[in-house]
Amino acid sequence: MGEPSAAEPEAVPDPRPDARGVGDSVIHTRALTKRYRGGQLAVDGLDLTVPTGSVFGFLGPNGSGKTTTIRMLMGLIEPTSGSARVLGRPMPRSARAVLPHVGALIEGPALYGFLSGRDNLLRYDAADPTADPRTRHTRVAAALDRVGLAAAAGKKAKAYSLGMKQRLGLAAALLQPRELLVLDEPTNGLDPQGMREIRALIRELASDGTTVFLSSHLLDEIEQVCSHAAVMAQGRLITQGPVADLAAGTRGRLVVTTPDPADAARVLKEQGAADVVIADDRVSAEPPQDRDLADVNSALVTAGVRVRGFGVERASLEDAFVALTGEGFDVAG
Repeated sequence: MGEPSAAEPEAVPDPRPDARGVGDSVIHTRALTKRYRGGQLAVDGLDLTVPTGSVFGFLGPNGSGKTTTIRMLMGLIEPTSGSARVLGRPMPRSARAVLPHVGALIEGPALYGFLSGRDNLLRYDAADPTADPRTRHTRVAAALDRVGLAAAAGKKAKAYSLGMKQRLGLAAALLQPRELLVLDEPTNGLDPQGMREIRALIRELASDGTTVFLSSHLLDEIEQVCSHAAVMAQGRLITQGPVADLAAGTRGRLVVTTPDPADAARVLKEQGAADVVIADDRVSAEPPQDRDLADVNSALVTAGVRVRGFGVERASLEDAFVALTGEGFDVAG
């Protein structure tokens, strides 16, 4: 990464007067592109807008370009071309002005294994030139308590589980109030209870006015906690917008509950339904494109199928992803 120009020194002013960014966004990119040596195109012409005050899900399989994008947004690597603005300022040139107002957990926390969790946070805070040393111990204790590590604060980090290390990294991002919190796979390594706790914490932070930018390959996580989302695949942006709108643009699945599933499946296929799946007394399918659902129900009854339930389930974010990309969501990608 190149050094900032000597002709443009920057102190650490408060960027909040400019935090509106572009169109009331805290992150805005235009044609952002990263090509590595050897020609690998990791991010291809990304136009991304993260609204102020949102919980924004950055969604895509592993290897889709999410972490590379985050590293460019945080000024850790320079883009090959295009531009990025965070809190209304260009990155990476304004990193010294912007980053004190951004908490980040990227690619897992870097920890000193021989130090306790508490001492790791004290060292992180001491390295921050904007941190008040008079409140350091109080803020560290509060951050540990907030992520559920107060009881393990004195334990050496090398003895922490992966989930505990994730929690400690999140605590480091919360040592000071932040306008923007950038989290790369924050629930990685956590058990179901830990995942629920982190999701609750993210909602709490958002309610306090912090914009949260959350990268994940877990569709369920994005759907539960995020107000907005963007879908990445193979380095390209597929779509972005409110989570409810992304799923609303996709047809839901027709579901028939019946003690005659085989007969129901046959009739549905005859009526033009696709991807018919039988699971016990439940038959689901993509609804026929050119048939009224009332006629489909009538055909089932006429064929002697005992229909106990009939309706269309709302499309999920996973349904939207498959419809947009034409492929399943490969979490091992």
